[in-house]
Amino acid sequence: MRTATTASVSTHILDTSIGRPAGGVAISLAARAGSGAAWVALGGSATDADGRCKDLPALPEGTTHVRLDFETEAYFDKKQADAQQDAPANRDSGTTGAFFPEVAITFAVTPGEHYHVPLLLNPFGYSVYRGS
Repeated sequence: MRTATTASVSTHILDTSIGRPAGGVAISLAARAGSGAAWVALGGSATDADGRCKDLPALPEGTTHVRLDFETEAYFDKKQADAQQDAPANRDSGTTGAFFPEVAITFAVTPGEHYHVPLLLNPFGYSVYRGS
């Protein structure tokens, strides 16, 4: 729950290679109070079938920086296995695993604000932005 002295965070993931949400991606959340402070792991969750993560832990009072860690390797491994099972003739040229096995996004926050940070993901790139 956000208060006037804390910020809150939400996210979702869209797999732009297929134009669909990326479900089942594990996400962990960490925070720190000041650029020189140590990161404190707050916990995590995973995206639902709609690619949304609605239950990230609350940020502690005094948080100034947040880090979202997206564990993308398992998602891409499953996606590749599903694709090979469905269409073995269309297999990649032997490439296995994810080019970006994880994506870490760090951003600054202000107390009282909500930060929605979507991840647009594909096998060889990603981008993020502050959403609404």
